[in-house]
Amino acid sequence: MIIVKAPEEIAALRRACQAAAEVLAQVAAQVVPGATTEELDQFAAARMRELGASSAFLGYHGYPGHICVSINEEVVHGLPSKRKIRYGDVVSLDVGVSLDGWIGDNAVTVAVGMVDPGVQALLAATEAALRAGVAQARAGNAVGDISHAVEECVTQRGFSVVREYVGHGVGRTMHEEPQIPNYGLAGHGPRLRAGMTLAIEPMVNLGTGAVRTLGDHWTVVTADGMPSAHFEHTVLVTEAEPEILTCWEGKPYGLKARSRP
Repeated sequence: MIIVKAPEEIAALRRACQAAAEVLAQVAAQVVPGATTEELDQFAAARMRELGASSAFLGYHGYPGHICVSINEEVVHGLPSKRKIRYGDVVSLDVGVSLDGWIGDNAVTVAVGMVDPGVQALLAATEAALRAGVAQARAGNAVGDISHAVEECVTQRGFSVVREYVGHGVGRTMHEEPQIPNYGLAGHGPRLRAGMTLAIEPMVNLGTGAVRTLGDHWTVVTADGMPSAHFEHTVLVTEAEPEILTCWEGKPYGLKARSRP
């Protein structure tokens, strides 16, 4: 069952999403050469505490970090570690917070300095795919309209969507119905109603869409070793324009720190 939130529930969820967006933006600003992924994780944890929030990821099915930090060929669920970020890396940050019993979830991929033009195009395509998916999150549309918009945006640019991992409903728990694949047929799937809240998150590979999981049982990497990108927003379905709940400082797309020196 897809949960439709009441106005007071949406207000509480909006606060959680704003906290998640603030933490993500501030962690993105820390993505510089020499920083370790563990340092980013600890910085995020401190910011969450200052906001009166906690990590929605820590301990979830045993996950050991406060956030997910995935570098280059790592698609999602990268574990914080002593690994240092290098000039030319692309770093995907996935931040979920819990605030007053509600979950905010968002992600961004940042380029560390100059990267290959093909990789920069990958990031642009993934962000554009998120924008296309969000635009379809309207009352009366189907989940498949979101999925199809994402896939079409990606494939038209010559990249590949990851099929094994999907977007999802979000609210009091991190993964609610419906699942939102990044591929599919327009008009198919459950119908959207005002008050539904969705985490839309294209995961896009430079090469093939095939992935595998490393021996740590968490980190998902591209099967061909080529880079991947991940962008995500939590979105409210309305009778009119979708509302991006994880918009930060009026900038729903293009975080200030999307490209770091």
